[in-house]
Amino acid sequence: MELLIVTGMSGAGKSVTINILEDIGFFCVDNLPVQMIQKLLELSNGAVSRVAVVMDVRGRKMGGIFKDLSSPAMKEEGAFHILFLNASDDVLVKRFQEQRRIHPLIGGEIATIQQAIGEERRLLDPIRQMADYVVDTSMLSPTQLKEHIRRLFLEDIQRGMVVNCVSFGFKNGIPSDADLVFDVRCLPNPFYVPELKSLTGMDQAVRDYVMGFPESQSLMKKLEELLALLLPLYQKEGKSQVSIAFGCTGGQHRSVTFAELMHKYISKLGYFGVTSHRDAGKERH
Repeated sequence: MELLIVTGMSGAGKSVTINILEDIGFFCVDNLPVQMIQKLLELSNGAVSRVAVVMDVRGRKMGGIFKDLSSPAMKEEGAFHILFLNASDDVLVKRFQEQRRIHPLIGGEIATIQQAIGEERRLLDPIRQMADYVVDTSMLSPTQLKEHIRRLFLEDIQRGMVVNCVSFGFKNGIPSDADLVFDVRCLPNPFYVPELKSLTGMDQAVRDYVMGFPESQSLMKKLEELLALLLPLYQKEGKSQVSIAFGCTGGQHRSVTFAELMHKYISKLGYFGVTSHRDAGKERH
């Protein structure tokens, strides 16, 4: 039986995620007490093949349960995986304010949302370091989150390491879950070409422009060689997900081009690749 622990920051989308997992065949339980985990697994054995459990700071005993579940024996057997949902502080504050929810850690000396978020990050950081999958929902719509979760956990998708090729704009910050970050601002910028300014790297005209320079082609070749070396090493170490982020100024042209082309290259290598364009299509300033 496959056990998936869904955890992460309050307001990062755990409730939405558990609904998505239920739709694709997981038996899901939200906020299960620590003492009931083993009993749930015993009762579920043979009846269901995939179980997802949401665990977070509402239980106030995160450390104990993850200490038990993260024993070397269980990790070697692959008995469970951890999905950690994250989001930026600004986004989390906005979500709590919009939904008029109270953060579960507010009380006593913790009086504000910002203080609660900071304390929650401190408590959950060891678990985030353990996670097999880390998904930053800051810039994801519910539809984009659904597609991302489905790609990660649908049974008919090839199991193994997932390689996520992300594009972003440095002016909006570096993705917090990126394992590798490559800066392509050194390349000629289509933004200054009038007929290309309003397009993105999803358009062939932009890709042709970006890759029409020798330096772009040379950089792509070097990155392909580097990733051909690194990805097998990540897989050998048991990593389930690798996020490769390509950044340019606004996240519209160069970064999108490189993320799309690298996705094609990684797929040719035999890895399951996905793409996400965090900033593409945003209003330009």
